[in-house]
Amino acid sequence: MDSKPDLEIDALGLLCPLPVLRLKKRMQPLKSGACVRLLADDPAALIDVPHFCAETGHRFVGVDGHAFIIEKA
Repeated sequence: MDSKPDLEIDALGLLCPLPVLRLKKRMQPLKSGACVRLLADDPAALIDVPHFCAETGHRFVGVDGHAFIIEKA
């Protein structure tokens, strides 16, 4: 990702389901189209974050290492 995200959430060191719960809470006040970078090193995040996006309608842009990029619906 080249541009700066609207919000960066540091969930490093947190285990499932805390990274997704933190993501959900912090995304609520953002406007549609906002870009969020979630930093998470829990292996379950590779499954949980895309699943969360599919369930909520947010767009899962991708992952680079421990950085998950999400666009708010």
